[in-house]
Amino acid sequence: MKSFTGLVFQKGIFDLFKKLHPSVKAFITISFFIILPFFVGPYWSHVLGYIALYALLGIGLNIVVGFAGLLDLGYVAFFAVGAYTYAMLASPHFGYHFSFWMLIPLCLALGAITGVLIGISVLRMRGDYLAIVTLGFGEIIRILINNMDKLTNGPKGIWQIDPPEIFSHKLIRPIEYYYLILIFCIVSFFIMNRLSNSRIGRAWIAMREDEEAAQAMGVDILKYKLLAFGTGAAFAGVGGIIFAARQGSIFPADFTLMVSINVLLIVILGGMGSITGIILGSFILVGLPEVLRALRDYRLLIFGALLIIVMIFRPEGFIKARRRKLSIKT
Repeated sequence: MKSFTGLVFQKGIFDLFKKLHPSVKAFITISFFIILPFFVGPYWSHVLGYIALYALLGIGLNIVVGFAGLLDLGYVAFFAVGAYTYAMLASPHFGYHFSFWMLIPLCLALGAITGVLIGISVLRMRGDYLAIVTLGFGEIIRILINNMDKLTNGPKGIWQIDPPEIFSHKLIRPIEYYYLILIFCIVSFFIMNRLSNSRIGRAWIAMREDEEAAQAMGVDILKYKLLAFGTGAAFAGVGGIIFAARQGSIFPADFTLMVSINVLLIVILGGMGSITGIILGSFILVGLPEVLRALRDYRLLIFGALLIIVMIFRPEGFIKARRRKLSIKT
């Protein structure tokens, strides 16, 4: 009886939360994530940092896949560009020690430029063909990193990467990195929300639903495809610089195809085009395997079974995008 009462109480709170003004919901959500590390230990603060990092990557891929409908399996390439740019310019590798904050615009710009260059070569492709070609570009970048010994130190990786500093204080503790990534996530979610409600976002969504119809209505398909690739890659470049600074050392093995697949799973599980779905998808994909760690050898088996169940019963993701809900109702 108590458990039933508790379930009803929780459902009532959830329904009440959904009825709140978006700004109030955003304030409550941000406050929750700010105080969350104080109720968990250093290990879970470290895990929360990974969850937030994948949420940041999910924001960028959600623009490409969720908004524009471009299936990109080479997303890890932009992540690697940002990480190696920072690693080479903020470590003893070349003897440079540029500031973390100074290199953020550079990594963002290089990620965007790389995204546009890859986008130019796949402008005429769609669906499976687009996925295969972008997958190939992702593998090309990883192989180049692995073989360019003089530039990237090859499979030996780059060590002793400088951590970020704030007023001469080096960020080392897991909780410090968590708050750093959380700030970037909040800014990124704000940008993504503004884009989704802008003329650009509406053009992306129109292009996703029907490319020929969107072009007939005056949408410049080539322009908005390149804009989607560049914007999504910029988020990945920022994620790369945070990853390199947090790890302290990076290797080509950190940028495999599985990174792209994991980020894509976050977008699909959370709900393509859904902003809040990215948060939930990150918790499921990154946090759930850690919760199941006590089961050791069976945790990935259980996790895989849960993913299958979700895809069978919720193929549109846990949280549908608002525009998708409206299209379903009409």
